[in-house]
Amino acid sequence: MVRSLWIGASGMIGGQFNIDVIANNLANINTTGYKRSRAEFEELLYQTHRLAGSPSSELTIYPVGIQVGVGVRPSATLKYHTQGSLQNTGNKLDLAISGEGYFRVVLPDGTYAYTRDGSLKLDANGEIVTSNGYRFEPPIVLPEGARVETVKITDNGVVYVKVGDSNEDIEVGRIYLYRFINPAGLDSIGENLFKETVASGPAYEGIPTVDGFGKLHQGFLEMSNVNPVREFVDMIVAQRAYEFNSKAIQTTDSMLSTAVNLKR
Repeated sequence: MVRSLWIGASGMIGGQFNIDVIANNLANINTTGYKRSRAEFEELLYQTHRLAGSPSSELTIYPVGIQVGVGVRPSATLKYHTQGSLQNTGNKLDLAISGEGYFRVVLPDGTYAYTRDGSLKLDANGEIVTSNGYRFEPPIVLPEGARVETVKITDNGVVYVKVGDSNEDIEVGRIYLYRFINPAGLDSIGENLFKETVASGPAYEGIPTVDGFGKLHQGFLEMSNVNPVREFVDMIVAQRAYEFNSKAIQTTDSMLSTAVNLKR
């Protein structure tokens, strides 16, 4: 009977974990390029009292066994790398990806990270960087005297700008995209960044709009792909599951109390 206490407790712990994931989705509903997560669960070990197929007599076998589960635990948090809605900002340095691909940036330790957050900025050297100051790879630097309001980024990633009083567009670089065989295997490290892992596979470089890579949209940002209605429904389901497991613990406690008071 005590086994059910631990089973119910594992269900409540799993329910709390599920609520944590949903709460994080809702907290990031306005985060640029955020990808929603889903908690997944798996059964714990079973206690086997009788194996199916074991002999019940000299001539017969048991058609089914007797097994009792001991609870549940989280098995994964799956990221949905689906397209978020595009929001028109009108900012020349805002950039959204429609389709597959990630921007690549260089972290302070020299390693690469990948992001869908295209809210770009200019640093003191005229280099295009992310909101946290991370440089693009390869870097894109505007020449001295460049007029920021004339920056033009084509849908295939070529960056142009006008310098001084000239009306001629000067090409200053190209933005490449990167994709993975298994984007769900990417490691989320915060700051809207992902890192490559063995599970994700290596990054493949490509030109936007070519060979299945996405298209760039200047003056737009990709918003979170969180659907608040779905999250609220998932929250209700998680809350009810939490309550059910708490009821299992309360029922077990009541049964134990009855057994203890048998002698009275």
